Amino acid sequence: MSLKQRVYFANAVLLGITVMGAVAMIWYTYKTEAVFSHIEGRNLPVYQAAEALETSLLNQKGYLSYYLLDNNPDWIRQLASLRTVFEEQLAKAKPLVEEPWEKEALARIEKEYITYIASKDRVIRLYKKGDPNAGATLHKEVRASFFRIFQLCEKFKSFHKENIDHAVGVSRTDANRLRYIALLAIITVVLLSLLINYIFTCHILEPIRKLAEEADQLGKSRSSTDEVTALKDSVHGLIEDAELTHRELLRSRETLMQSEKMALLGKLAAGTAHSIRNPLTSIKMRLFSLGRSGEVSVAQQDDLNVISNEIGHVNKIVENFLEFARPPKLTMKKESPSQVVDNTLRLLEQRLKSYGVTVQLVRQQPLCEIFLDPGQLKEALANIIINACEAMDQGGRITITETFEKSNGIKKAAVIQIQDSGPGIPDRMREEIFNPFFTTKEEGTGLGLSISFNIVSEHGGCMVLDSLPGQGACFTITLPVREDVP
Repeated sequence: MSLKQRVYFANAVLLGITVMGAVAMIWYTYKTEAVFSHIEGRNLPVYQAAEALETSLLNQKGYLSYYLLDNNPDWIRQLASLRTVFEEQLAKAKPLVEEPWEKEALARIEKEYITYIASKDRVIRLYKKGDPNAGATLHKEVRASFFRIFQLCEKFKSFHKENIDHAVGVSRTDANRLRYIALLAIITVVLLSLLINYIFTCHILEPIRKLAEEADQLGKSRSSTDEVTALKDSVHGLIEDAELTHRELLRSRETLMQSEKMALLGKLAAGTAHSIRNPLTSIKMRLFSLGRSGEVSVAQQDDLNVISNEIGHVNKIVENFLEFARPPKLTMKKESPSQVVDNTLRLLEQRLKSYGVTVQLVRQQPLCEIFLDPGQLKEALANIIINACEAMDQGGRITITETFEKSNGIKKAAVIQIQDSGPGIPDRMREEIFNPFFTTKEEGTGLGLSISFNIVSEHGGCMVLDSLPGQGACFTITLPVREDVP
């Protein structure tokens, strides 16, 4: 049975017991109400009528004896009054009875009572006539008749009393049975509640808590007492980490692809540079000899000077090829990147003025010392700043921002952002900006950013470009913080 089925089953049983208990309680209230309605509407009135008959009969006892003792006629009048009460009670009882045996019992009582009254009246007449012996004999029969009537009334009353006692007993039995059922239901509900709590704790909350701990970046439980909230926070943290890791993977992929391009093009550039440099040296030597021969005119000398300058330009391009082809040999030492930024700005101070460019340095505190090659890093920064100056025709502003990239409060990398206020780089060019020989300038070699990219990569860092047309370009250099020389 699955967890879902177990939970549903336990809840269904709990709900069923609750509903059954409620139905049983409602049924018992209706049954109790019916029992007492029957007692109140049927048995109790009949029982009260029987008891009234019995009482009125007992009240008639002794009046004849009192009359015989003192011959006072008041006793006879009181006896007549009590007979009237008995007859009234008998008349009231007749409409209350429904069963045939009840009607038969009242008829027997009435018949016996009539005989009893007639016999008692004869006793009185005999005593008045002066025949005490006959009166005493008949008086004994009257007493026997009285006790028969009393027994009939008592039997009639006892039957209805037994019915009332039986109904009350049945009601008590049902009440006791309902108490046991209620107690059993309470115990079952408690056990099911504990079972549901156990299922939720062991199979839902505990796995959620463990999952939240495993998803937590620090591997520690969250301070929140709500496991779902802790899991949600941990999952959000994992999503953020996944997004950060994804960005870093994309950045690493771009860096790796760029490095592969650089290596391949470096080999090509080295071979091309060596092939060009040898004949270029011969041309330069012959041109020098021709210039010193003195057999050239002024116009020819001007042509020779132009040729010499162009050869120098070609030689510069070849030197850039060779520099690009050779991986930079880093001389690592511990120094703050902030110091390299300051040295670069001092080196380019005059050139920045000539371009009409102002530099804004955003630095809360100098970056900590890391292992780097100051000369190579300065060249990389200079290439980026010079490209930014050339991109801003009418002057502009370069903003250099220094920050730290942290993880769990630990400094992991030094970050240098170089933002210019130029026209930006179109989307179609962003993927090629670090490719060798890619340039938008007429006299550029397209190797400056490629060389800078190689230098940063050799430091174990990365360089990325963020740019929107019309909003300038931003080059971000990230250098890892290491405890030893890479």
